[in-house]
Amino acid sequence: MKGPLDGIKVFDLTRVLAGPHCTQILGDLGAEVIKVERPGSGDDTRGFAPPYQSDDKGEQTSESAYYTGANRNKRSITINLSTPEGQALAKKLIADCDILVENFKTGTLERYGLGYDQLKSEFPRLIYCSVTGFGQTGPYAARPGYDGLIQAMGGVMSLTGVPDGEPMKVAVPICDLMAGMYATVGILAAVRHQSETSEGQFIDIGMLDTHIGWLANQGMNYLATGENPDRIGNMHPNILPYQVMPTVDGYIVLSVGNDPTFERFCKLAECEELLKDERFQTNAARVSNRDFVTETLNEITKKKSSEWWLTELEKEKIGCGPINNLDQVFADPHVKARDMVIEMDHPGMGNKPIKLIANPIKLSKTPPTYRKAPPLLGQHTDEILGEAGLSVDEIAKLKEDGTV
Repeated sequence: MKGPLDGIKVFDLTRVLAGPHCTQILGDLGAEVIKVERPGSGDDTRGFAPPYQSDDKGEQTSESAYYTGANRNKRSITINLSTPEGQALAKKLIADCDILVENFKTGTLERYGLGYDQLKSEFPRLIYCSVTGFGQTGPYAARPGYDGLIQAMGGVMSLTGVPDGEPMKVAVPICDLMAGMYATVGILAAVRHQSETSEGQFIDIGMLDTHIGWLANQGMNYLATGENPDRIGNMHPNILPYQVMPTVDGYIVLSVGNDPTFERFCKLAECEELLKDERFQTNAARVSNRDFVTETLNEITKKKSSEWWLTELEKEKIGCGPINNLDQVFADPHVKARDMVIEMDHPGMGNKPIKLIANPIKLSKTPPTYRKAPPLLGQHTDEILGEAGLSVDEIAKLKEDGTV
């Protein structure tokens, strides 16, 4: 089955997560992705372990779970970009590509003759996407970018956590992931322009910029008032109740999005007298009286079990859900029905397929496809160079010289 990006070739100079996440999405959508890695060591995330994947004998392999989660649908070639021979080889491969994605620090690829301004005249159709911590301009442009650092500088840590605790980062590398998502959107827009004009362009993605872009309602709360939002734990800054609620045997999440839904909740919870109290009558009033309203409702939800609340709230079409651990997430019948886990044969695992998180994009005509397992380091070097017209002897010489 062909994907929407079938026939598009990507020269992938990315590593760790923001860039590889972007290029994996492109690969899932049908693009051919050539992942360039350092000879000997490869992508840094090959060493971000444990855990490692295990083979069909239950023995640990050299493939980290981190790396395999962001690098399917790619072929791996090793090239030493610091040498003139490696740089010349990279240009030979770029000549046959539509897109180049990189996430080196600013100025790095320019030293190798592989910056956008150095390539654009020779390859005018090339879409060149650069993902960095702070973008190509501004006083921080030369700084390296790391997810935790960007979470701190971008404000989300000031918003996350309980009021009397320390600022807290999001548990997954959300800044990396969102930078990769915005990079993907930018590339797809550039592909449309390229198809209509045969012109390439430069895409400048800064992780701090993309972080600011998804501050969403909290960012707007600040811009509207000039006041820094407080940390409020699991509560919603603009809606109440929309938070973790205690039960007699645990916790659930309750999501009441409007006043009619709150009335249904009060009827179910047999606390309709609260609707006569002006502090409960509207969402704005509940938010303004957050502490009192929360304490009152907590005492009510504590009287029943989590199972009772989830069952009865669902009957009344009131937003609710369990707080699942990952074992429960991947065992959930809905998650299974949506095919959010896939299995792929991998050359490093023997006869045991590798489990991966699926692409969540559901397209009716051209859905994501899973054609290539995350590659071993340099697995496709000979294959890619052979397709580029190099002879067996030429490839052997490049290996001997340490170029690949």
